[in-house]
Amino acid sequence: MIVELGRSALTQDDGSYSFDGVPAGSYQLIAHLDSFFTEATHLVHLSAGQTSTVDFTLRLSDSRYEITVTASENEKATFESFQSVDSYGSHELAESTDVSLGEALDHQVGTGIAKRSFGPGSSRPIIRGFDGDRVLVMEDGIQTGTLSSQSGDHGELINPAQLERLEIVKGPAMLLYSGSAMGGTVNAVSRHHALHQHAHQGLRGFASGSGGTTNALGGGSAGFEYGHDRWMFWAQGGGIRSGDYDSPDGTIFNSRSRIGNGGGGFGWFGDKLFLSFDGKYDDGLYGVPFAQDLGGHAEGEEPPERVTLDSRRYSYRFNWGLNDLGSILESFTLKLGFTDWEHGEIEFFGSSVPEVGTTFSNNQLLYRGTFEQGAKGPLSGRFGFWGIERDYDVVGAEALSPPVDQSGLAAFVLQEADFERIKFQFGGRLERQRYDPAVSNQNQVREGRVAAAATRTFLGASAAAAVHADLWPGGALVANYAHSYRAPALEELYNFGPHLGNLAFEISDPTLNAETGDGLDISLRNQQGRVRGEVNLFYYNFNNFIFPFVTGEKEDGLRVIELTQRKARFLGAEASASLGILQNLWLKLGVDFVDAQETNANTPLPRIPPLRGRLGFDYDQGNFRLSPELILAIQQHQTFTGETRTPGYSVVNLKGSYTYAQQHLAHQFSVNVFNLGDRLYRNHSSFIKDLAPEIGRGIRFTYMVRFF
Repeated sequence: MIVELGRSALTQDDGSYSFDGVPAGSYQLIAHLDSFFTEATHLVHLSAGQTSTVDFTLRLSDSRYEITVTASENEKATFESFQSVDSYGSHELAESTDVSLGEALDHQVGTGIAKRSFGPGSSRPIIRGFDGDRVLVMEDGIQTGTLSSQSGDHGELINPAQLERLEIVKGPAMLLYSGSAMGGTVNAVSRHHALHQHAHQGLRGFASGSGGTTNALGGGSAGFEYGHDRWMFWAQGGGIRSGDYDSPDGTIFNSRSRIGNGGGGFGWFGDKLFLSFDGKYDDGLYGVPFAQDLGGHAEGEEPPERVTLDSRRYSYRFNWGLNDLGSILESFTLKLGFTDWEHGEIEFFGSSVPEVGTTFSNNQLLYRGTFEQGAKGPLSGRFGFWGIERDYDVVGAEALSPPVDQSGLAAFVLQEADFERIKFQFGGRLERQRYDPAVSNQNQVREGRVAAAATRTFLGASAAAAVHADLWPGGALVANYAHSYRAPALEELYNFGPHLGNLAFEISDPTLNAETGDGLDISLRNQQGRVRGEVNLFYYNFNNFIFPFVTGEKEDGLRVIELTQRKARFLGAEASASLGILQNLWLKLGVDFVDAQETNANTPLPRIPPLRGRLGFDYDQGNFRLSPELILAIQQHQTFTGETRTPGYSVVNLKGSYTYAQQHLAHQFSVNVFNLGDRLYRNHSSFIKDLAPEIGRGIRFTYMVRFF
């Protein structure tokens, strides 16, 4: 693939390939076979009328050349990205099989990624201290349509073991994806073909199985893609389950989880036109530990013995595109996604028949069109439109808001100017969001605390500018400035009542203004030699940050919070480095820190991860890899109102893998020994950290075979 031109070619059986009609200039070429192998890259300088030959060697390796498609919606090396990106392939994800995205990304110290949880099944990524509606979770570039951002006990129905790649873009990504990406973006790439919109001949796929101790984990997945002529067909499915996990302080009751899914699709890919359709069904069942003990029930009401969340999702995707449109417009892609999501909170009362306490329903239609510009001198880019139609309804004890219809529409543009050693990126987004409650919330009127639910419309703009300067071969300095605009989330406008998932009696405010802020990111990167790594510094300032003010009162056993707006700022750093001690032995270092406060009263914001550090080694001998690591965290004493301090901790983990490759097969055997010292420690970003320590010592085994 020629990164700058977005052009790709498939090799012949003998490995040969060709690109014709390439203008003079400097280009980055990337060769890719499968996620088990390295992506190889070469920089080519091409003069007018010149022909150049470039050979690639792909090999098994732990040190992979990371690729991102999420940062700017076209595939490029993460080193060349203007934003800081972490990309994990199926090889890395298979080493630590988990039941949720947050668990899969836990302990990635040095990246600024932590986890929020109300138990393993609801665990969700936190990026640089941002959580909830400020972190956008997508699947194949489209919002998942769940309500995981709304509540601490709501989760995503994505099985990390089935993913081709998991990409995390840190910092504001709202220009391409919506105001909900102002803190960062997590994109789960489901299959190889989702990255490459052209036909592949033959059969490729995978099968995997895993099992583990301490939580009785077990699961298996399989999937394939088959290409014939211009047609492609694919399918995948599987599941994973875990029981109640053991901590050094005992078994955590009702922490079990189960996820199952399946789906498939087909596509047709011509020289200029392509189209594809994909359908998927996801089902999840996970416990909410200690839900029965945390309040949220009216006085005199009998609490349940346990609470389980039962979620299911039907999702349908349609992609249509045109290539080689001309010199001004290179291509156009239209993505349509419809999601039917339902979530029931099931309460168990002894031997009685379980009762559905609350049912959430979220139907969402999302569309996105992107025009890719042909390169004109140093200038290239893309522009497009985005829209959403959403029907939200909730019935039952936690029916905190009336039914709401949401509609949104946006136009965006992102441009890049490439002068080889220095590159510039700039763009903007104009977005409109409208919320239309079906009826006024009479509870709010009767209590007299806030105004009745009312229709709200928000219109605002976001903008960003960045520079990427090469300082030396393999080294670069990157600086980003972003002005962000985020309309309040539905729950921030209309919720009223006891909300166990956030451990609060919530009083939202339908008169809230949009949230705006300014941010600055500076990165120093090096990817060559015996010292490789990245250092990121960031600062975000908000004038009207939506903030949960604690009144000091209690209702239904929960503290009362009122959603208000204050000034706030986020300040932090993250650094990761790989130091080559020997040819096959690398020292891995990482550290990250964020300080987040509302600045009116200098009050720390809730559930901010503490200063963390990582010391580890990667040892490779042939196809064998061994990676011990020590994770450290200091005491978190900067706490939100009513929040307790969390002691520091140190945890030792050990990962190992062996990969056996044949001509059309690659087998991977992985083992993950976690919390080797069986240390008692707590995650400050957990809603139930004071009741539920993290998992104790255990071991997981995984086998995966990929064929291509």
